[in-house]
Amino acid sequence: MSQHALSDQQVDNELRKMTAFIKQEAMEKAREIEIKANEEFEIEKSKLVRQETDAIDIQYEKKFKQATMSQQITRSTVSNKTRLKVLSARQELLDDIFQEAQKKLADGAKDKAKYQKVLKGLILEGFYALNEPTLQVQARKKDYDVVKKAIDEAVKEYKKEVGQDIEGKLDEANPLPEGSAGGVIILSGSGKIDINNTFETRLELLKDSAAPAVREALFGKNPNRKFFD
Repeated sequence: MSQHALSDQQVDNELRKMTAFIKQEAMEKAREIEIKANEEFEIEKSKLVRQETDAIDIQYEKKFKQATMSQQITRSTVSNKTRLKVLSARQELLDDIFQEAQKKLADGAKDKAKYQKVLKGLILEGFYALNEPTLQVQARKKDYDVVKKAIDEAVKEYKKEVGQDIEGKLDEANPLPEGSAGGVIILSGSGKIDINNTFETRLELLKDSAAPAVREALFGKNPNRKFFD
């Protein structure tokens, strides 16, 4: 089989073909590299965006929690201050009521008939509490007459109710201060035990015992209160 040498034209054509083929291969390879690079770029970009988004979300959540906590603290502080102001105002009103009652204590001794009845009850209470055969009663000097009558009535009722004799003596050697609003102090026979039933002391006792009822009458029931004893 005879071989023919390629002409210059044929060689040139072959070279052009090879060059075109190599160029085509290079372009396809470059396109593959570009596509691959773009894919990796998008993946990396998505990863970075996701990381930044997560970081922003974490920061937002942290700041949101801080803001919520700060808001709760502020709300609690304002609520406590408001509550204290309300309680202070309520207590001030209660104090005013009892101060007004303090001013009117002396009025209880103006009506002699009613005052004698009150004194009888106060004296009788002391008799029952001390339960001794002989007791002393202290009072203001200006009340001596009405107190003596009240003692006599209390002695009679005590004997009727208890079935025992009792002696009540007016302690004229130790009168109550004239500045007192009224009432009496009942002492045991030895003088070591006393029942203070002066109007001032009874009002102080009333502040403790009646304050809850007065508070409820003025402001309604406290929904947070669990015990009422």
